[in-house]
Amino acid sequence: MSPDRIPGRDGAARVALVTGAARGIGAAIAHRLAEDGMAVAVVDLDEQASARTANAILEAGGRAIAVGADVTDESAASQAVERAAAELGPVGVLVNNAGILRDNLLFKMTVDDWDSVMGVHLRGAFLMTRAAQAHMVGLKWGRIVNLSSTSALGNRGQVNYAAAKAGLQGFTKTLALELGKFGITANAIAPGFIETEMTQATAARLGVGFEDWKAAMARDIPVGRVGSPADIAAAASFFCREEAGYVSGQVLYVAGGPKA
Repeated sequence: MSPDRIPGRDGAARVALVTGAARGIGAAIAHRLAEDGMAVAVVDLDEQASARTANAILEAGGRAIAVGADVTDESAASQAVERAAAELGPVGVLVNNAGILRDNLLFKMTVDDWDSVMGVHLRGAFLMTRAAQAHMVGLKWGRIVNLSSTSALGNRGQVNYAAAKAGLQGFTKTLALELGKFGITANAIAPGFIETEMTQATAARLGVGFEDWKAAMARDIPVGRVGSPADIAAAASFFCREEAGYVSGQVLYVAGGPKA
């Protein structure tokens, strides 16, 4: 058995819950954790969309359920965690990946643009983590992975998104301080440019051909290419492993080089 397939101490598979997992980075993380031997609750706003990821995991021989939930709703977040626990077992791994974009320059940005982004990224991560940590404390083991972004360093037209992603880094470090004594680690991943439906939509909004945009972005990335969801899933896999128990409160920039 490889290190990433080590089950819990009682011999049962770990249970992971991944938000925003219907597509893109979240789906890639869900698949990777399933390949690592975990049972996975695939959470997204649309349960039918979640089911596509969950069914693919099942077809590959893994264990998964699809859960529809609005992570910004306190009751829905709690119910999502409890459903995962009831159907799969106590939640030991939480990946807060759910996110939205409402890009605009500051003077054009509406209060709804600001509140919506803060709600999904920060309120959602808070609610999901608060619900899941109770199971982790009971297990005396847990892994929390929050998806930040290189935009946390500042990005024109994304004052809301940048603030939310920077906030997640502070959130992560504080979780590490508070929960470490329970055997729970908390880390963040800050992706650079990743080829997803979200970045394709951004290119379309800007009126730029996606292939041309990728090529232009790749020229400024030291490794000479843009990232893929699998790159982020590999980082999440490491943070969720048993042997990563001495790594906590860290922000890993997965961006193809030392600069965002």
